[in-house]
Amino acid sequence: MASISIGDFIAISTLLKKLCTDFKATSDDFNDLNQFVEFSRYAVDSAHYSLENVFDDSPPVHKQSVSSALWGLHGVARDLDMELGQYAITGKPKAGLHVCIPEARNLDSSYITVFAEMGSLYEPSVRGSTISVIGRRLSQRFTTLEGWREVGSGVFAMGTSNVRMFGVRNQFDTEYSRDAPFDFTQTIDRSHLEVPKPPSFVEYRRSTEGTIGKALGSVRDVKEIPTPEEVEVEKPYHVYTSSEKWMLVAIAGAASSFPMLTFNTYLPALERIAVEMRISAEATNLTIMAYLLVQGPAQLVWGPLSDSFGRRCVYLAAFSVYMASCIVLSFSPNYSVLLLFRMIQAASISSTASIGYAILRDISLSTERDSFHRVFQIIRNGTLIFSPVLGGLLSSWTDFRCSFVFLFALSMTVLIAIAFFLPETLRSIAGDGTLPLVGINEPFIWKCKLFGKPAHVDESLQPGTRPVVSKSNLFEPMRLLKEKDVLLSLISGSMTYMIWMMVTVSTTSLFKEAFAINEALIGLAFIPNFVGAIAGSALIGNLLDADFKRACSAYKHSHFLPSTINIPQHTIPADFPIEHTRLSRLPAFTVVLIISISLYGYSLAYPNLTSLGGWVCFPLLLQFLIAAATHAICGVHQTLISETWANDGSKAASAISNLTRSIFAAIGVAALQKILGKVGSGPTFLALGLVVLVLVPLPIVQWYYGGRWRSAREASPGNAGVQELDVIKV
Repeated sequence: MASISIGDFIAISTLLKKLCTDFKATSDDFNDLNQFVEFSRYAVDSAHYSLENVFDDSPPVHKQSVSSALWGLHGVARDLDMELGQYAITGKPKAGLHVCIPEARNLDSSYITVFAEMGSLYEPSVRGSTISVIGRRLSQRFTTLEGWREVGSGVFAMGTSNVRMFGVRNQFDTEYSRDAPFDFTQTIDRSHLEVPKPPSFVEYRRSTEGTIGKALGSVRDVKEIPTPEEVEVEKPYHVYTSSEKWMLVAIAGAASSFPMLTFNTYLPALERIAVEMRISAEATNLTIMAYLLVQGPAQLVWGPLSDSFGRRCVYLAAFSVYMASCIVLSFSPNYSVLLLFRMIQAASISSTASIGYAILRDISLSTERDSFHRVFQIIRNGTLIFSPVLGGLLSSWTDFRCSFVFLFALSMTVLIAIAFFLPETLRSIAGDGTLPLVGINEPFIWKCKLFGKPAHVDESLQPGTRPVVSKSNLFEPMRLLKEKDVLLSLISGSMTYMIWMMVTVSTTSLFKEAFAINEALIGLAFIPNFVGAIAGSALIGNLLDADFKRACSAYKHSHFLPSTINIPQHTIPADFPIEHTRLSRLPAFTVVLIISISLYGYSLAYPNLTSLGGWVCFPLLLQFLIAAATHAICGVHQTLISETWANDGSKAASAISNLTRSIFAAIGVAALQKILGKVGSGPTFLALGLVVLVLVPLPIVQWYYGGRWRSAREASPGNAGVQELDVIKV
């Protein structure tokens, strides 16, 4: 059911005020003020009728506003009844009557749509011929009111407003009244008449003799609208205050930064590790390979565990293991210990980012989550940029083990914050924040008598129960590997990510050899690379959003759908061209990546170039372009996977993408040093550019066949198939 727009509703208010305050200027158009006020009652009844039909379909959180507006209209009707009564006794109107509806401004315009196809205020039945019984001569007389125009047979609008009024009854026609038989009631003495008592709200709406009844003939299913105080307001999604939510966002953001912090602080120290442990550069790269090889599969385990045991429990376990590994690594006596405990580090901390995103989903709706997500991402992006700088400084001042001491101290700080201030947020355990928490789910500060539990916790409720972990939850993302279109996206995205990781890991050795710089400056050399990664992700996100909106408009136009139809990104129709919409951005970024990666190796291969002043800026610029193009391409593929997989696409796409990227990157890093040692940097990265070129046919196959594969999958038994489109309120 549609409703009156806020602009139309306020326009009705303004119209009524004009009618009731400027009666002297318009009195010639009516026999008497009785007719004039009765006409105003028609306007009130019309708005009331429309809002009443909207009430039941309004979102619960807005029912109170709609109810306030309805009761405001009732107040207007009561004032008009008083006006009629005053006129009945004295023959004069009440002085200074001002009709307005301030409650109308309480309506939230984001939940209001234009009523019907012509912008009318009324149901089609109200605009029908059964009401428009006025002759042409009445419309001619009626339009002498300033600003009015006829927009249909017996339908009038004021000025250029889209607020429409239906035709009035014959007795409002001055020519009809002049030509009709004499009305003896006009000679009756009014001095003995009493001012009519305004009817109650319910009586007014149920009366078959009311003006709305006369206008429509009858009103079916008349509803008794509750007062604003009687309307039950929708409970909030989560009871935590804004400051409490921001505290959780800060803790989750700090925890989520550790995967990047752990990996990136290690990169500038690779040459230092090789020297101090007397191992080859290839052996140091194997520690990175082992880290990546464990990181991907570990996320498949920690994620489902956090959905069962809770976010807080998994955080505490992960950081406890992480701190223990940092202690051992800070003393690492040999290469074997370094390799083993780097793998333990990766396994313990790999899923903190995904758990952080889960906490945001637990405590907020999508409308509120955007601001939380921005701050969350700022923390992660800041860590991505400054962590290699920090690692380079620590390695240049002491030895490489100092970075593990720093990570231990930082992780202990975050662990204390989690233990004392982070309550369990998993909704099956904590609900909306009102369910009591017990055991490990309760933060330590709630157990302190000085602070106690917050007021929003309802001790009378039973604690929530955690869901059971099942094998299907652990291996659900692996099902995506059976889908042809998903597999093509995973291969393209993971191979591209592998090439970027090879560029990143080789930065330490190549820049140290080409420019003879120390660890501190090498840490700075990573900044353009990681800034490019952030810029590429942000750019492709905005482009994909704009492309999807254009595709939705074209789809609705070609299928003759109303503009108010919403096409959700994760429940798209089977015939929606989502593959074309997403893959159309790939050619430009692919060209940038091929050119940049092909030039990158040669920019570091010739001493006569690297010895030039300022030449270091050129390979750094190429690193920026490589990172931006890589993350844009990966963003396209991951978005496409999440939108073409009907069963919880976002989580599954993220998990399987991280798994395949980690495996491909580990393989590339393991082979990198051997290739560089045999053919040099120029041919190595030129060959990687050719690899990107070889990958081009994969998106082309998706372009032509992806839609068919998706349609067949959705039509098969056990899948949701084509989803129904939702009507949004704008």
